[in-house]
Amino acid sequence: MSTLQLSLAIIGGLVLALIVAYNTWTTRRNAPKRALPPDPELDRTGEPALRQEPGFDTGLTTGTPLTPEEFQELDRGREPTAAHVVDPTEALQMPVPAFSLERRPGLDPLIDVIAPLQAEHLVSGDAALAALPPTRRAGSKPFAIEGLNEATQQWETPAPGQRYQSFQAGVQLANRMGALNEIEYSEFVMKAQAFADAINAAPDFPDMLQEVARARELDQFAGDHDAQLAFMLRARQAAWSPGYVQQNAARLGFVAGAMPGRLVLPASAQGLPPILTLAYDTQAALADDLDQSAIRDVTLSLDVPQVNRAEQPFARLREIAVALCQGMDGVLCDQNGHPLPAMAMDPIATDLELLYDQLDGRELSAGSVLARRLFS
Repeated sequence: MSTLQLSLAIIGGLVLALIVAYNTWTTRRNAPKRALPPDPELDRTGEPALRQEPGFDTGLTTGTPLTPEEFQELDRGREPTAAHVVDPTEALQMPVPAFSLERRPGLDPLIDVIAPLQAEHLVSGDAALAALPPTRRAGSKPFAIEGLNEATQQWETPAPGQRYQSFQAGVQLANRMGALNEIEYSEFVMKAQAFADAINAAPDFPDMLQEVARARELDQFAGDHDAQLAFMLRARQAAWSPGYVQQNAARLGFVAGAMPGRLVLPASAQGLPPILTLAYDTQAALADDLDQSAIRDVTLSLDVPQVNRAEQPFARLREIAVALCQGMDGVLCDQNGHPLPAMAMDPIATDLELLYDQLDGRELSAGSVLARRLFS
């Protein structure tokens, strides 16, 4: 073999090796990021186990305010408003003040039409349960019947072994499906009347036109104060695997939700709606090979009326969004995937405080039983 042929063979081999190396690097670079194996020396936040968690820091930088249109998209039926990026701060677990006492669960004249039903004789709980209608809705509105327990003198859903003589039937005035209308009111009357006939009770129904008008007014108030905010976090370069998203979210307190592709930040008390929701593609979450399942973006959202203001949900959303972007090499975007400029969130926080005050003034405080029923 001549010197020229040998040189060409060596050069060809080097070029082939470079091509293979480049293809390997590109494949690794574009593959979805995977979750790291757990380290027994580290706690759930990824920090040394002896590290003491710092407190919540609310010191946030002020910047250019949002336009009113960007925040005041509160009418039901619109897409959730996209929040904006803040200056980087560490997302921390914060202590939550104790919740104030609220109105009791069950029917409430503030958001329900209530019709008293007085039975001729004492009615057992078993008989009352047997007389209940098969469905608990009148149209799109929740419907309920309560009895005044003879022993405890408390209103409750009829229960076996108890005795009642006074009952009340109720239907919700409004929810996110709209206001109670005449057809739904008529269905409510029919259901309540059938129950009354079964237990030999005399119902006293309020005026339909007045109640429908009250429903429209409540629905208008709810529509003006129904805020749902959301971030989109998009990968800058390599996509994320579901395990990678779950691992980073778990460090900030998220746990698996009831549906695939849904993680939630639990409230401080059991039984309450989650503070925040982090969602990604359901098909990616159900893929056979989760390490190869690619996620390009996730959505971090807050349903404002469903969460008690004592949880400081908006401040936590801001910090968690920044922490996830930093930890996962992501960029904060609006609902259409357009990157958001760095600007302060203080104007939105101010508007939200006003919203909370208005809900409090209507006895529909965010996160309360009545607010959760109304904004559902």
